[in-house]
Amino acid sequence: MTLQRHRPFIEDLYRELHAHPELSLREHRTAARMAELLREAGYETHEQVGESTGVVGILRRGEGPTVLLRADMDGLPVTEVEQVPYRSTETDDWEGQRVGVMHACGHDTHMASLQGALRVLAEQDDWSGTIVAVFQPAEELITGALTMQEGLRELLPDGIDIALGQHVFPGAAGEVFTAPGPVMAGSDHVIVTVHGRGGHGSQPEKTIDPIVLAASMVVRLQTIVSREVAPSDRAVVTVGTFHAGTKQNIIPEHARFEINIRTFEQPVRDKVLAAIERIVQGEAQAAGAPPATIEAGPAAPLTINDDAAAAKLGAAFDAEFGEQHLPQEPVLGSEDFSDLPATWGAPYVYWVYGGFDPETVASARERGTFDVDVPSNHSPNFIPVMQPTLDTATRAMVTAARTFLA
Repeated sequence: MTLQRHRPFIEDLYRELHAHPELSLREHRTAARMAELLREAGYETHEQVGESTGVVGILRRGEGPTVLLRADMDGLPVTEVEQVPYRSTETDDWEGQRVGVMHACGHDTHMASLQGALRVLAEQDDWSGTIVAVFQPAEELITGALTMQEGLRELLPDGIDIALGQHVFPGAAGEVFTAPGPVMAGSDHVIVTVHGRGGHGSQPEKTIDPIVLAASMVVRLQTIVSREVAPSDRAVVTVGTFHAGTKQNIIPEHARFEINIRTFEQPVRDKVLAAIERIVQGEAQAAGAPPATIEAGPAAPLTINDDAAAAKLGAAFDAEFGEQHLPQEPVLGSEDFSDLPATWGAPYVYWVYGGFDPETVASARERGTFDVDVPSNHSPNFIPVMQPTLDTATRAMVTAARTFLA
């Protein structure tokens, strides 16, 4: 592998991307840069795929399988802490606020390593088939893959044979994790609008206070997992936003909050969604308020690796990474990656790699302080160490592509 020669390019690109993140569906600079680099590497390049900021690069080399490789491009409305000289100072408007923007989920490592892998693969002459590189927008909205489906069908009417994707996570840099079957949960997004009766803050008896009512709902919703879901079934119910009111002495007419649900099995999902409906409307009725408005936002599918493809890739990773290839445990995080192969009903494999100092990770695990000492995705401290993270991700993508190419 010619990785060593491309390492400076990959590291410089990572610094550039980390310093200049863009929010979901606003990845205009990032998409233009991905397209520019694809052309430089000799890939047939398509921009604004699916009427979005999606970018696709295609390299055809004779008969053989068509292998899709994916990286996501969007950053998050998170203000980065000052840890590295290439930190992000970008800001943007998000839900009426000026916010910092950061690659707090490591999508910069995904793009940099995929661009590096594409250059390595383009230089190798001992494989045949077609490589399809997808740089996807809006993974954080879990809608970006769907926006690209129509455009991908037009570009690849004969479909693909396999889709491959990867993600950095809070583990030791240098380690790679794979597994067959379910590896990431499905996700649901529920938006609740509570309708009260507004009035003066000094006369609450003349109102139905939607803030108090919504707060009661939020507290009660936390009993779903602890009291209604069996301990053997995994689920998460998180209220991530809460909006109400304009002034301290006005009781508002409405309150609004958003719920994120993560589950692995349809019966558990159905039970959680039904419990949310029952609790929200029950609390509204108890308060003498009108029924709340409950809306469904975008949902992410389960990520379920193809058993045969995962086994084949696992054997290749055993050969490439040895003891640093480990079993992947299912996590309650969610992804829209599987919506890409679903465009054609194709199989896929999705794996993760570590991004943090191995000694820090090992010490934290030994002390039982892993959740405190190792930042999680979406944290303002989620800044992977550059190496061996980027080398590992690049090697993994090259190895995976070559495993399925002829």
